[in-house]
Amino acid sequence: PRVRVYQFDHVAVVIGRGGKQELELHIENLAADNVPLYRRPGGGCSVVLDPGNVIVSLALPLPGIGHIKTTFNAATAWMIAGLAACGVPDVVPRGVSDLAIAERKIGGSCVYRTRGLLYYSTTLLGAQNMPLVGRYLKHPPREPEYRQGRPHGQFMGSLHDIYGIYLNDKFISNLKSQLDNNLSVFATISND
Repeated sequence: PRVRVYQFDHVAVVIGRGGKQELELHIENLAADNVPLYRRPGGGCSVVLDPGNVIVSLALPLPGIGHIKTTFNAATAWMIAGLAACGVPDVVPRGVSDLAIAERKIGGSCVYRTRGLLYYSTTLLGAQNMPLVGRYLKHPPREPEYRQGRPHGQFMGSLHDIYGIYLNDKFISNLKSQLDNNLSVFATISND
């Protein structure tokens, strides 16, 4: 297994594998601001990335092509434990792939599975630039029940707003260390 934890270094929008630009994006604003648009191999709706985000990626060798739900649940629990060890308690899984504190989304995840490999990625909202989210993303065409129709700014939270945590090299290094130290949780999945 390999883990990478890093702070995103520019503004970009990422649309999921099956996402539809006309339903999810304010294309004209991306073009006007010259913001790059990327497509990820995993699913889910579009997200805005900026330097207020931390990306956690896990590449997990996994025989065959199954175990998606089991591994996704294990990866979510692994992320929650890593965050708790870094002073971010009370994170729970919500919806299909969100990490939340109370009713506020602080992270979104996706998974991509190919023969012999599972790729899991989470975007943590450290200090998200909320005006950019509304500028580039429409209200999503599908949403988890707990969102209850709330606009982006009322639905999304951040580690800084909720816990006063600043994204810095120390936090990122500590999170990577915690996650690296817990990779053994995936051993039983790859062996069953």
